[in-house]
Amino acid sequence: MKSIKLAIIGGGSSYTPELLEGVIAEAEHLPIKEVWLVDIPAGERKLHIIEALAKRMIKKSGLLIHIFATMDREKAIEGADYVITQFRVGQLEMRRNDEYISMKHGVIGQETTGAGGFMKALRTIPVILEICKEMERLAPDAWLLNFTNPAGVVTEAVLKHSKIKVVGLCNNPINFYKKFAAVYDVPVEAVRIHFTGVNHLIWITELYIHGQSHIQDVLTGQSESYEAANIPNFDWDMDFLQSLGAIPCGYHRYYYQTDTILKKQRAGYKNKKTRADQVQKVEKELFELYQNPELDRKPEALEQRGGAYYSEAAIQLMKSIHLDTQHIHTLNVRNNGAISCLPESACVEVNCIVEKHKITPLQTSEPSPQIRGLLQIVKAYEELTVEAATTGNKGIAIQALTLHPLIPSADKAKEILDDMLAVNKPYLNWN
Repeated sequence: MKSIKLAIIGGGSSYTPELLEGVIAEAEHLPIKEVWLVDIPAGERKLHIIEALAKRMIKKSGLLIHIFATMDREKAIEGADYVITQFRVGQLEMRRNDEYISMKHGVIGQETTGAGGFMKALRTIPVILEICKEMERLAPDAWLLNFTNPAGVVTEAVLKHSKIKVVGLCNNPINFYKKFAAVYDVPVEAVRIHFTGVNHLIWITELYIHGQSHIQDVLTGQSESYEAANIPNFDWDMDFLQSLGAIPCGYHRYYYQTDTILKKQRAGYKNKKTRADQVQKVEKELFELYQNPELDRKPEALEQRGGAYYSEAAIQLMKSIHLDTQHIHTLNVRNNGAISCLPESACVEVNCIVEKHKITPLQTSEPSPQIRGLLQIVKAYEELTVEAATTGNKGIAIQALTLHPLIPSADKAKEILDDMLAVNKPYLNWN
């Protein structure tokens, strides 16, 4: 069996030990022999901490896997079979700016949606398209597995502006599988879920356990909470849930409970205890743990960072591609008619059949008006965001932000954009 070269762009991320754990666990079926960890000079210290921990983990496993750490991205990409992107342009400090500027203007601050997600996309898309150009030249047959948020928007940019094979990944769907398997005390293989939507805006339209529909258990309040560990639990109004006729993901709270969430965020903003502040604190603590020369495994504290089952999603997808299993995964891919109310070229998050040479989305049922309304608006925002990021057109940027449901007006969109562009000037090539 041909050995595999894996390149991880953003190798100095605190998530990397989670990924290495998966590489080790599936070594029998996925013969990865080289793992290249790539970062930029600003992340060099973290990169070498992760490198040392990775080598200790590999040594403990007894496997013959070579770990390389470099800031030479092209060297890492050359000849790679898989490239995983998990980088953050501007690091956590820019995430904090995204959230704080949003809240300063009285709107929700979040790293993947609204004004914060928009600005993160503008910083990220030009960089990932540079990576794609390098892949086209140095590893044209490689698969790009993108975890970089906002994953759906970033993946759509690649789908529209690159020739490489790309798929976007999120741990949200696999969290649902794990949770429902636990709730019903069955193996994960007994759970079947029908998803429709886009990244961080997916609805479950059917839930099967051993072939029997159980979605009404949730819609009528008979099931336990199903939220992922990094999304705070909250109670849905049961009348609302039943009239929706589907199970929303945790990120829907920003749209369905905007007033409540904004009130909580304002309190955090006032006390400088936002999600961005919490993540910075957790990350600092994680890297202190990672430096322990006795540590040779992924620490349990990493789960606080919100990356539960991240490695499983990535490794199981690589395994399906490599072994041509034709298994079903929930992925971010080109729509191609899977969701009839969205453009063919749009990036959607749906169930897909995975083969060695291609990934095919499965057609979903016609979205109800309750789903279609919000879905089409957010997708239009995403389309405009990709256009703004690839053209540097401020007018398109204003239109994108104005269209987003979490931005109340064109005037507010322009105010936010002006503030964000000023802070992000070092990361953008805009006039």
